[in-house]
Amino acid sequence: MSDSGQCLCGAVTFEAEGVERHFHSCHCGACRRWSGSPAMAARVSSVLFNDDAPVRTFASSEWAERGFCGECGSNLFYRMRDTGDTMMWIGTFNDQGAFHMSGEIYVDAKPDSYAFAGDHPRMTEAEFLASIGMADS
Repeated sequence: MSDSGQCLCGAVTFEAEGVERHFHSCHCGACRRWSGSPAMAARVSSVLFNDDAPVRTFASSEWAERGFCGECGSNLFYRMRDTGDTMMWIGTFNDQGAFHMSGEIYVDAKPDSYAFAGDHPRMTEAEFLASIGMADS
């Protein structure tokens, strides 16, 4: 079963397979600059964009790139460059009600002006990087 979605203007549509229904909210500076708020993205096993989709990418680090619509600028995904692991912004899915927050990362970078409610794991930058084998150097 696939999940569909689109950007704000509709120039990019997609079908995603293997969509995880839980997501992490990322408070790192790059995600906050990219989206204007914490990132909320769900891992997908694959995504297929419409043939004429104006998808553009930006290499935001040595290990990852971010995708967006070349027409309206909507954030679409975060992808690890070496593995292809892809996280789609949950706001791009047509059915957003199926998702739930399962954790927050980079909480030590989170501004004091907001907080998410709920009893879910919260990791600092160092804790998160260690959890994925990328200890901060």
